[in-house]
Amino acid sequence: MKVIDSIRKAQGPLFTFELLPPRKGGKIDRLFNTVGELMEFEPSYINVTYHQHEIEYQERPDGLMERKVVQKRPGTISISTALHNKFKVPVVPHLICGGFTREETEDALIDLNFLGFQNILALRGDPVSGQKRFKPEAGGHAHANELVEQIVKMNQGEYLNPNLKNTSASDFCVGVAGYPEKHYESPNMETDIYWLKHKVEAGADYIVTQMFFDNSKYFHFVERCRAAGIQVPIIPGLKPISTFKDIDLIPRAFYIDIPNELCQEVGKCETKEQVREVGVEWTTQQALELKRYGVPALHFFTLGQSDNIRKIASRVF
Repeated sequence: MKVIDSIRKAQGPLFTFELLPPRKGGKIDRLFNTVGELMEFEPSYINVTYHQHEIEYQERPDGLMERKVVQKRPGTISISTALHNKFKVPVVPHLICGGFTREETEDALIDLNFLGFQNILALRGDPVSGQKRFKPEAGGHAHANELVEQIVKMNQGEYLNPNLKNTSASDFCVGVAGYPEKHYESPNMETDIYWLKHKVEAGADYIVTQMFFDNSKYFHFVERCRAAGIQVPIIPGLKPISTFKDIDLIPRAFYIDIPNELCQEVGKCETKEQVREVGVEWTTQQALELKRYGVPALHFFTLGQSDNIRKIASRVF
């Protein structure tokens, strides 16, 4: 089922979550276990992230450094297919601009359509590790709205090669990302909303947000979106604090604020278990307030771990 159809039919907020593929060499059993432990809450769909290749410099026998392109995680399509076949739950593969030409993007879309997927989360993606600015692949998309446009054209039966005959239209539901505290590259929130509207006008069916720890950020974001004429569903993304390091690493990695009250609660903890429980309690209260607000779904970033998400879901759903 398409995400947008699930939202329209729902009587209350949907439960959804996101998985991070294991690094190469890891087995899919861990993902199966994560999903299996959350199935009792009847997830409406599951997202599977995609990560662009990384650049490494390795020393050659002659002493010179050689630039290597490394793909450190298995492909999203294979993992999404395995999850769907095992659990019979709609899976939403992430598709990014970075590292793909338009032709390679079309090939991925053809594969997804052939395999019966109806949902895609369309993202620009982060810069390659070690680079400060995003650089599109030659012949690829520079912005997510361009990726959305390509998906919509395929939904209309329009392929890159106009001479193709007997083509069939795809039928993808397209989600895009939103940033309650703005994307770090945007100079201000107004500009960020402007570009988000471009993605919606290109054909996006819904928005799922970056994580946030202060619900007022989400409420204000929704208000700004509606004022700008963005009317599609806006799904909040949530991630519980789980380690002492999260307080320092999350703001730097995702350019978001962590409320002082949450920092103080973590500061009182003496063990990692106590930190994890603080994260569970904080996110539970966030989720309950968002549920009262009437959000279309609650989307949890699991990072491959389910115990804390399971505790939260048991208190919210």
